[in-house]
Amino acid sequence: MRSILVQAGRDAGMGARLDTAMDLARVHGGHLTVLVDTPVDKYVTVDPYGGAILAREALETALKEDDALAAAFGERLANDDVPFDVAQSELPQLDALVRSGDLADVLVVSRSSGLAGDLALNASCPVLALPDHTALKLPLGTVCIAWDGGGEAARAMKAAVPLLAQAADVRVLTVASDKADGFPPTEALHYLSRHGIKAELTELARGNSVEETLAAEVARVGAELLVMGAYSHSRLREFLFGGVTRFFLDELTAPPLLIAH
Repeated sequence: MRSILVQAGRDAGMGARLDTAMDLARVHGGHLTVLVDTPVDKYVTVDPYGGAILAREALETALKEDDALAAAFGERLANDDVPFDVAQSELPQLDALVRSGDLADVLVVSRSSGLAGDLALNASCPVLALPDHTALKLPLGTVCIAWDGGGEAARAMKAAVPLLAQAADVRVLTVASDKADGFPPTEALHYLSRHGIKAELTELARGNSVEETLAAEVARVGAELLVMGAYSHSRLREFLFGGVTRFFLDELTAPPLLIAH
């Protein structure tokens, strides 16, 4: 994880995002990019006849404020020990982060932004989604990997190897199921062992739901990070049944998540 991208903002989660990103850069000898985005589309409306109306004064104010924010980040980071740059964009927020993520090893956002799920499905790098007031402290203690044998879980686990390699306790969690799809959990253990990571396998009896079963075990062992695949479903299925990914993104007591699609 040598190239770390962090979403910039004035929100409550910025401190945790920046602390985490800087810690990642220090531990892995990496470079930090802070992305300040001023989405111009927010200031454009379309009239009933198809014409575009630009709120010019509001846009100019927003651009000045975000220029000042970028400068403030530059001054703040210039006094620290992490190589950095401050990038600016005028694309829609999701597009700006996805595009910048093409040359990043990990993208750090807050779960409260509401962007983590869409980013995990569209970005080419894994997404580290943090609670507003919980920075990731390295090296990690206990890390859990949610394993269902699918390609999403495998990609998330591979992306997490730099973090898992220094963790004190790595646990692969699988929820008992009648289905036998994908890679068995023993294959996950074999993969990790080839990277010098010793992991423990825990098979859980399913409770009310897969997500609640996983959440109970993650809380019981005091996991500092949960690694999981990001799964896309139809809007109807999400509305009727919810989803494991969405559950953990919305769960206030969940630890930081590393998610990939």
